[in-house]
Amino acid sequence: MKKHKDYDCNLGCMVENTLEVIRGKWKGIVLTLLLEKCYRFNELQRQMPGVTQRILTKQLRELEQAGIVVREVISLKPFAVSYSLTDLGRTLKPVLHCLKQWSLEYGHQLSTLETVAD
Repeated sequence: MKKHKDYDCNLGCMVENTLEVIRGKWKGIVLTLLLEKCYRFNELQRQMPGVTQRILTKQLRELEQAGIVVREVISLKPFAVSYSLTDLGRTLKPVLHCLKQWSLEYGHQLSTLETVAD
């Protein structure tokens, strides 16, 4: 999972390691949803129109391997699983909040620049 395991990890490398764990088209949405509550797989998929079952499964498995998400089998007949954040996963809350704030500010600055260019 770690891309830079052979490097002397300075600050930049540490940031890359973090981004490697949460990088993925759907991981940000999954993490944000799981901050609110635990979800069954189908509930998660319904919250993310456009994601395929294969891709969502892959992203959840990567988060599970990283120790961020826990998968729990609820029942065997019918088969159902739920996903929730681990204690480690919950520590991402301030990181996700900062990313959201940065995105809002970046969007505001970008729209300001586009207005000035017109």
